[in-house]
Amino acid sequence: MKMSRRARRMERHHRRARRATGLNLVSLMDIFTILVFFLLVSSGDGEVLPTTRSVQLPESLAEQRPRQNLVVMVTDTDILLQGRKVLSVDAALQEKGLNLQPLLEALNRLEARRLRRATAEEQGRREVTIMGNKDIPYRLLKKVMATCTEAGFGRVSLAVLQKVSRKDDT
Repeated sequence: MKMSRRARRMERHHRRARRATGLNLVSLMDIFTILVFFLLVSSGDGEVLPTTRSVQLPESLAEQRPRQNLVVMVTDTDILLQGRKVLSVDAALQEKGLNLQPLLEALNRLEARRLRRATAEEQGRREVTIMGNKDIPYRLLKKVMATCTEAGFGRVSLAVLQKVSRKDDT
């Protein structure tokens, strides 16, 4: 018996449908490569400094981005080193002299954990960032900065919020 055109077409269609189809890995690899590049590019632009509601940073027109380094945070009540309380602000204001002894000891302990000895040139390049509330007294800020310098940190930075600069159109 002779098959009709429609029956032959249906038979061909069913034969094609039975074949195992392969997965196109080239397109899949392209997608994953683009995804990896996107993640690498976007991950480097994240915020470096920890954020907290207890510290209101002053505003500045500075355009330099913060670098990843040691953070000393001065809140209304406490002085924190890497998120751990070192001493209270009241005790720091009552201490005599320029150096805050508990902060100096904590900075030295933190640096003693490093395995290698730094040369004099490398010690001058060690960095610390001070995140201070904008309402803290200047003499407290001065004590914290002097203590960081005494501990061997040659570069002391102050964290600020970047203010949007307005350009005049006139």
